[in-house]
Amino acid sequence: MKIFLSGGCKNGKSYYALHLAKAQWARLRTSSLYYIATMNPVNAEDEERILRHRRERDGWSFITVEQPVDIENILDKCGHHSSFLLDSLTALLANEMFLPDGSVNAHAAEKTAAGLSRIMNSVKNIVIVSDYIYSDALAYEPLTEKYRESLAKIDQAAAKSCDVVLEIAYAQAIVHKGKEMLGGLYDKIL
Repeated sequence: MKIFLSGGCKNGKSYYALHLAKAQWARLRTSSLYYIATMNPVNAEDEERILRHRRERDGWSFITVEQPVDIENILDKCGHHSSFLLDSLTALLANEMFLPDGSVNAHAAEKTAAGLSRIMNSVKNIVIVSDYIYSDALAYEPLTEKYRESLAKIDQAAAKSCDVVLEIAYAQAIVHKGKEMLGGLYDKIL
């Protein structure tokens, strides 16, 4: 099953994503359970957030793979017959778009979408996390708006390719697509 999960910052997405990925892995008995970490830390707050997420996964059987760019490379590292939790598209696009030398990759959205499409066509079990960043202001500077538009296109493509689409709002899950696919997972987790 392929699950897309979106929502605002710090509202419970990680909790739901961890539980869904773990339940999916346990139910399907795939070979491994991978947490694909895309955050490229730039300050102490990011480092603390990464440590907190690692502590939350302790004892859950996740194998963490750091993949801040070139997301399709996880297929070479992890294989196709595993279960995955990709967290997050938001960080992945930022890493691809805003380069360490200060330049901007104008083709980051296409690259990210192509890599994600390759993964989606190659694996059967994945939970994909993205941040909902579309309703907090009326206008942004052009580069920020380009990033938001790019993420929206990637999110839409991911949601279209997934069996289940969830939105997390105020720590509550709203199922937009595929409630019947969740079966018992819905009652246990959501």
